[in-house]
Formats: sequence, C-alpha cells, structure tokens
Amino acid sequence: MKKIAVLGLGKVGTLASELLHDAGFDVVACDQVPRATGLPFNIRALDVGDGAAVSGVLQEVDAVLSCLPYHLNAQLAERAVEAGIHYFDLTEDVPTTKRILDLSRRSPGLMAPQCGLAPGFVGIVGADLISRFDDCRSCKMRVGALPQNPTGLMGYSFNWSPEGVVNEYLNDCEVLEDGQIKQVSPMEWLEKHYIDGVELEAFTTSGGLGTMCETYLGHVPNIDYKTMRYPGHAKLMNFFFHELLMRERRKDAGEILVNAKPPVSDDVVYIHVAAEGLREGVLSREEFVRAYKPVEQVGRRRTAIAWTTASSVVAVIEMVRDGTLPQSGFLKQESVPLDAFLATRTGRYYTTPV
Repeated sequence: MKKIAVLGLGKVGTLASELLHDAGFDVVACDQVPRATGLPFNIRALDVGDGAAVSGVLQEVDAVLSCLPYHLNAQLAERAVEAGIHYFDLTEDVPTTKRILDLSRRSPGLMAPQCGLAPGFVGIVGADLISRFDDCRSCKMRVGALPQNPTGLMGYSFNWSPEGVVNEYLNDCEVLEDGQIKQVSPMEWLEKHYIDGVELEAFTTSGGLGTMCETYLGHVPNIDYKTMRYPGHAKLMNFFFHELLMRERRKDAGEILVNAKPPVSDDVVYIHVAAEGLREGVLSREEFVRAYKPVEQVGRRRTAIAWTTASSVVAVIEMVRDGTLPQSGFLKQESVPLDAFLATRTGRYYTTPV
C-alpha cells in the first residue's frame, strides 16, 4: 500500500493528508472545492456525487480514507470494494458501520471504519486495559473535546462536525450491562469526573464504542461510553433538543449550535478510560487518563481534536502498510495493539500529553 486517496479536506482531512505524506505515502487529496494550497502532494476537485469520477480516482490508488460526513461513507465504501482497495474512515454512525461490515465479506481489501478518536483510539486503549486482567468486570470509556477556556452556560465550542455531534446526542447508545447488549437513551447516566483538577460531567452518547459490545459479549459484563463536557451542558442540550423539539430538526439544530458556539484554536481533548477486574485473584483497577492540547505537526500548530483524530487513523494506516495489521476483512479497533500503535511514526504523538 503506497498510494492513498483522501476524500474531504476539512481540518482533519487536510492534516491526515499531510501526515500520510510525511509517513511516506503518495497522497491524492480530493474535495469538492479544494481550498488548501502549497501542499506537497496532488490536490484535486472531486464531486463525490459523481460516481464515475470517484471510481476513476479509486482505480489509481491502493487505499482510500474518507474524511467526509458520515452519510456519504457507505457509498464510498461500496466503490472501494468494487475497486479492490483498502478503505478507512472516521465514522461514529452505527448503521454506516454495519453496512461496511457487510461489505467486508466480499472485499479483497481491508475495511476499517471508526479509526478516529472515539470510536477509534479510545477503543484501542480500552482493549489494552481489558487485556491486563484475568477476569475483567467493567470497562468505562470517556472522551471530551472542549475549549480550554469555556464561556457561557453551555461551555462548548463546535470544533467537530455539528452533524456528528447532533447524531451522537440523539441516537440510542449501545452498552453492555450485566452481560447483555442493551440500547439506552443518549444524554443520560450522568456522572462527575475530575481531570487535572477540572470538573467535568459525562453522559451517554451514541457510537463511541464501535464494535466493542459484540466483541466482548460473554467476556466483559459491563462496557459503556460517555462524552465529557463542562458541568451543566447535558441539562441545556436536553432542553434544546427535547423541550424545544429541535430533535425533529437536526440540520437546523446543528446550524444554530455552531453559529452560537463557533470553533476555537485553544482546545483540549480529555480521555479517561478505566477497567476493573481480577488479576491473580485480586480485584484491581487500571486507568488511562490524559489531557491533550494543541501541538506542532508537520510545520503548523494543530488543534487537539484535529491532531488526535487525524493521528489515530494515520497510525492505523501505517500499521496496515507495514504488515502489523490484516490486509483484508473487517478491522475492529479493539484488535489494534496499543503498543504497536504508539510505536508508529504518527501514533507517537499520543505518548506525551501537553
């Protein structure tokens, strides 16, 4: 795998393209209206609605990375199967992932959705903690992408796709509870966390577990994922979506929220993963707790949410190229070894919180 197409050149897609080039890949970066300039690889205009044009690009490459909105991924994955190439994306959408799982059964290449931060890196960490126990009773995964200096009652800025955030806040959430896979409502099961002295609240959101419930059914009785925000956020979002009925107007909701709380450059990504269980008959707890802030990557300062997301998928792609991961089938994030991930050129950025 040497040549890769990246579709979607927002902040994450552009950075992923740069990191892939830095890692030795021949990159073809595509967007409907490319705005990035001065980059050392091929940049093309491409309308993803033009099936023939998309298929033409995929015929030129060994793999494709989708940094497009989640609702465009299933169709792109189908074209990747037809082209016989590897497929990667960042989706948190559960139906999209299930469709890609179905496609993997006839794909000659590797189908690897959910390669971002959550799902993605957080699942790699969770699986590593679970593996440290003889008998693991629970794994709790928490992630928050937040402004370092919050303002207003909401305490939030939309550094991530508003479509993705609204999706996470409104779709049902899969969990393992008492050994059974269950669907629970989003923005519930509220709890309190402290990281580096900062108080946070966590609540259920959709998609963060990826395929972990299916993988650990019968092995780990309790697994769940929650999003972390500053205190009071969940109450306001429940009012907005349910009392004001904005859940019935998802597109409008996203536009209203991002207009009220636009992106900031000084952000932070909080990760708190904890597992409990028996090791040699003794009950113990393992934790992975980090606060990641903006870093310098490929010559420029990058926001925390951009570099953590882009670095995760690029590290996985490096591992596939280097033969550390399978070359076909469906890749579950929990099957990616954490140590090998952190040893890659790009995964190393996760080793030192800043």
